Amino acid sequence: MKIILDPLESPAVVALLEDHLADMYATSPPESVHALDITKLKAPDIHFWTAWQDDVLLGCIALKQHSAELGEIKSMRTAPTARGKGIGRALLLHLEQQAAKLGIKQLYLETGSMAFFIPARSLYESAGFVHCGPFADYTEDPLSTYMMKDLQTAPDTTEPVQTEPSQVAGYSS
Repeated sequence: MKIILDPLESPAVVALLEDHLADMYATSPPESVHALDITKLKAPDIHFWTAWQDDVLLGCIALKQHSAELGEIKSMRTAPTARGKGIGRALLLHLEQQAAKLGIKQLYLETGSMAFFIPARSLYESAGFVHCGPFADYTEDPLSTYMMKDLQTAPDTTEPVQTEPSQVAGYSS
């Protein structure tokens, strides 16, 4: 598996993000959907990465830099065929490493509070994220869960991201 900084031009990436937005709007009312479309993901304050196995897209993740020390995870999505195989965790670790290199000290995220989002919340909790209140421009929303991780006090995230497919548990090409 390789993780690359992505220009958001591949039809596979566009399709994955369109599916992501469709799921968000199918699960939440419009005022509670905070997912970004492709145009917004191309903003200069956003870094966007994708994970690939050969020419197969496995997932994506984005980092929105709100300030020199505050970042937000956006557009975390694993392709349906790659779920449960450690791809999301590898993308999250990669984002944390890149955020730390950029000098980000606090990493935040917003995800849904409904049952649909239990796998996402479980992943973030297992990676050391803790529940917090709204941040940046967010406001209280019963359909949102806010989480954060202090990258200064978190366990070391400098281990290299797995890059060989044989190292990704349960994934075979």
